[in-house]
Amino acid sequence: MSWLGILIVVVAGYLAMKVVGGLFKLLLGVLVLVGLYMVLAPMLGWPFPLA
Repeated sequence: MSWLGILIVVVAGYLAMKVVGGLFKLLLGVLVLVGLYMVLAPMLGWPFPLA
């Protein structure tokens, strides 16, 4: 494999890790918002999901 091929593999791996990290942060953010809604909905009289 040439140095260009190795460089492409390294950059692709780095970008894949960045994308997975971004998706993980997005998923955690959504889970936090859903959790907050499930805690606050009964207190504020909002419709409770999954009821």
